[in-house]
This record gives sequence, structure tokens and C-alpha cells, in this order.
Amino acid sequence: MKSRWIAIALIAGTLLMGCRTVGPNYARPLIKAPDAFRGSADTTSPADAGSLADLKWFEVFKDEQLQKLIHEALESNYDLRDAVVRVDAARANVGITHADELPNIGVSSSFPSSRTSASGAFPLPQGFEQRRTFGSLALSLLTFEADIWGRLRSATQAARADLLATEENRKTVVTTLVSDIAGAYFNLLELDMELEIA
Repeated sequence: MKSRWIAIALIAGTLLMGCRTVGPNYARPLIKAPDAFRGSADTTSPADAGSLADLKWFEVFKDEQLQKLIHEALESNYDLRDAVVRVDAARANVGITHADELPNIGVSSSFPSSRTSASGAFPLPQGFEQRRTFGSLALSLLTFEADIWGRLRSATQAARADLLATEENRKTVVTTLVSDIAGAYFNLLELDMELEIA
């Protein structure tokens, strides 16, 4: 009798421990940012000082010809199109994985129709319809997977993390494209100036 209660207690303890979500929740590490960037002794407060990285590319580059080149490159670059499609696919994947956490309602129906031959193995009497239709309807109400182990929640969190990663990848493609075009443009301007000087 005593061993039975011990076994029940062990099984109950195992089940209660299993109800906890697998893996710890992500917590961003606490990192103290330095007061001054790269040892600069700026007298203005950090709130007043603007960063070049916070500006949009069209606020940084005022040259109209360069802006036209960058606009054209952003509209017709295949790498950027691929990155945008990957972001859309990751966003759809988040919706799909999140939908698995919700209850599902399903309806299916089938109406097969068969026709028998007039001169077949069993001829039908005169005036009898040769076509037969059978119908069936299936209704599945509220199929739901209880997410005891946290598999569905973890899958949704992973899909959201993938979405954020692909969005940052798209931003990286834009930044790289703009910087490459601006660098090549300024190199051409420098070469033109050197040619005038020569």
C-alpha cells in the first residue's frame, strides 16, 4: 500500500514538473552603456547630441543626382526584393505558427456521383434514373491541442525571432546598398576632380 502511494506521488510530481514550459523565457542581458562614445569629451548631453546613424539616408546625402541613383537602385535591386519576400514569408510563418495555438473548427463534405450503364450487367428498368448521388458531411468542432509542454508557444516565439532577424537582414541590405552606391559616387566625383586638376 505504501509503495502504491509513493508511485502515485512520483507520477504526480513528474506530471507537475512537466507542466512547466520547456526552457527558460528569454531575458535581455543587462548591459550598462558607457557615458561617452569612444572616449569623446563632448560637453553636450547625450539627449541633445544627434547621431548620424539615426538619420535617414536622404537626410545625410543632399546631392540630387546621388538621391536619384539611390532611389533607382532601391526600386530595382534583386537582393532587396528577395529580402522583402523573405520578410513577408517570415510574417506569414508567424501567423501560421500562432494559429496552431488557437482552437480549430473544420467542415468537410463530399458528394460523389455515379452513373450506371443502361446495358450493364444489371439493366435498370425503364424510367429509372441512371445517376446516383451520395452525400456526406463531416463537422469537426473545436479541435484543440493543450499546450502543456510549451511547444506551440516556443514555436511562435521562434517564428517571431525569425521575423525580426529577416527584418534586420532587409535593413542591412538597404544600408549596404546605399553605402555602396554613395561610396562609388563619391569615388567618381573624386576622380573627376583629380582629372580637372591634372
